[in-house]
Amino acid sequence: MQAPRRAELARYLAPAAFLLVLTIAVLLVRSGLRGSGSNGATTPLTGLVTERTTTTSSTTTTTTTATQAAKRFYTIQQGDTLATVALKVGKTTEQLLALNPGIDPHALTIGQKVRVG
Repeated sequence: MQAPRRAELARYLAPAAFLLVLTIAVLLVRSGLRGSGSNGATTPLTGLVTERTTTTSSTTTTTTTATQAAKRFYTIQQGDTLATVALKVGKTTEQLLALNPGIDPHALTIGQKVRVG
């Protein structure tokens, strides 16, 4: 009589244990996506990237008119990191840091403009 009881117990405990593990995993991933900032202004290390660029050009006049290469910028969105921005725009993080010497790659804020070209 002990074997049928164990089988019945396993029948209910296995799915319950699976759901418990799945719930804990979802909560951990969700807390990781929210980041460590108390006001939500800093970006976490994972997330999706959406790109917004603005193009500007400047003209210098001496004896001839020359146009410099257009500067491209990316606006940081929620979930962006410097690495994900670099992947999106086809650059390395080192190249982005060279273009943006004053930024802290670990403290990007939503809406911050980062030069990408």
